[in-house]
Amino acid sequence: MIKHLLTIAFCSAVMFSANAQYLGVKGGLTLSNLNIDEVDDRNMRTGYHFGAYINLPLGDAFAFQPEVNYTTKGTTAQYDVLFFQGDYSFNINYIDVPLMGVIRFGEMVELHIGPYVGFLAGSSFSTEGDFGEGQEELDRDSFKSIDYGLAAGLAINFNALQLGARYHYGLQEVADSDNAKAFLGDARHSYLQVYAAIRLGTFD
Repeated sequence: MIKHLLTIAFCSAVMFSANAQYLGVKGGLTLSNLNIDEVDDRNMRTGYHFGAYINLPLGDAFAFQPEVNYTTKGTTAQYDVLFFQGDYSFNINYIDVPLMGVIRFGEMVELHIGPYVGFLAGSSFSTEGDFGEGQEELDRDSFKSIDYGLAAGLAINFNALQLGARYHYGLQEVADSDNAKAFLGDARHSYLQVYAAIRLGTFD
């Protein structure tokens, strides 16, 4: 349902925004982590993201750029509790909607900064080690359905091709059930995205 609503909203913006300078499609690598207390080691989850956006000019050097992206997030944490060791992998995926303000420095370089909101699309949880495999059952109801935070990054334009990197810092706690909180506490998402985008339309 959320996916359909976001698709309708995005298509409506495309159809009714007469001042739209260009559209774009994007995709790339996502390196994500969760800030978990009392964990010996954390490993970033290497994932991906893809989506589309519309760029709305607000002047020669400024623009507003809403996006809709499917993003994989999560982490692998290593625990050592009472001589028991184990790895816990959290895979939590979202439909992210960044609302970026764009500041242009000439024709090539752009600064992107603004908030984002994410809608939970799916999740999985696995364990390995002394605690066994799959001992705890954490489904999507164990996590907050909404994620939100701040994002900032740089993009470089090469005609229709854009290359960029963006860092996201989550402000919402991820866990929503007692079992999830036992592992994650008040952990929040943090993730880096490196992407390539194809700009469609008049962008000169």
